[in-house]
Amino acid sequence: MNDATAAKPTEHAGEMLWEFWYPALRSGQLRGRKLVRAMLLDVPLVLGRDAAGQPFALRDVCPHRAFPLSFGPFDGTVVECAYHGWQFDARTGQCRHIPSLTADSKIKCERIHAGSFPCEERDGYVWVFMTNPEGRPAGETDVAVPPVPELPTFSPRYRIAHLAADLPCSVDHGIIGLMDPAHGPFVHQAWWWRTRRSIREKAKQFEPIPNGFRMSPHAPSANSAPYKILKLATGEPSTTTIDFVLPNQRFEQIRAGRYWLSSRTTVTPVRRNLCRLDFVAAWNILPWFPIVPFIIHVLGPRFIRQDTEVIEKQALGLQYEDRMMLVDDADRPARWYFELKAAHLESRRTGQPLRHPIPAPLTLRWRS
Repeated sequence: MNDATAAKPTEHAGEMLWEFWYPALRSGQLRGRKLVRAMLLDVPLVLGRDAAGQPFALRDVCPHRAFPLSFGPFDGTVVECAYHGWQFDARTGQCRHIPSLTADSKIKCERIHAGSFPCEERDGYVWVFMTNPEGRPAGETDVAVPPVPELPTFSPRYRIAHLAADLPCSVDHGIIGLMDPAHGPFVHQAWWWRTRRSIREKAKQFEPIPNGFRMSPHAPSANSAPYKILKLATGEPSTTTIDFVLPNQRFEQIRAGRYWLSSRTTVTPVRRNLCRLDFVAAWNILPWFPIVPFIIHVLGPRFIRQDTEVIEKQALGLQYEDRMMLVDDADRPARWYFELKAAHLESRRTGQPLRHPIPAPLTLRWRS
């Protein structure tokens, strides 16, 4: 393939994708009766744990006078607004009590709701299913809530680690930066990653998968030191598989005989111009020797910091130019993302199955 496109982003660029699970917080941030504020897709949330220890998520706005519910007390069952004492069921958002009402009031509390969202815990995160901006009750929508995303693991015993960073950009720029294969030798120059001298031609096969696409199993990049270290540690030939799945998930699995490393990176829109990157990895590679923890906890933050610094600088240019030149095969995954997003929104609008932009497996070539 040999083409270049210079075009304004599609009409859906920057649009939030609803009816998906998003990670809101790390599990350890919710303790006891503490209420914690968060923001997802420009929606203010208040999260906590009920008396049974299960997480919940409400829209952090009292329907009475728009006072943040996160400032009020919580007894394990109901969240109370600190302004007028209105009480709401923590799990459903249904109003349970309005102190100012008299006995002859005709107002029915049970018909009043604070917005609420399905909430579950998985892989060390508290996930929220963002049905709509208002958090309308399930009975008012016909949305089927799918299972919460889960990091694939391949043995009963493994270690796990997490990293996070804020990205000062829209979700679209965060995601296409996440899947960009050509910036590595320029942004991540280091002895342990790549240099400009290490640039070489790559050929990778891609295939369509539901709601996304896959870089088919292949040998890891020979010019990346972390992969070399893993090869030395396992002594086995290895393969890597990389998936991207809407709305924001990149999965990578490295398999080498009985050894494996599985990771997931999400880019979650907090506000229109701010995203949060969450990275989680699980592995069974030499759990008694700190090779993988060193790569993740020492090299990983530096790698993420380099991406963050580039996005901060890119934001200066994005103030003046909203066109993007997507060139040849290296930028084709970015095009696929925009096409998948548009196809998903059209499918939601029409009720028809998603028309996948990748009709069949194909090979992409680039230098990096």
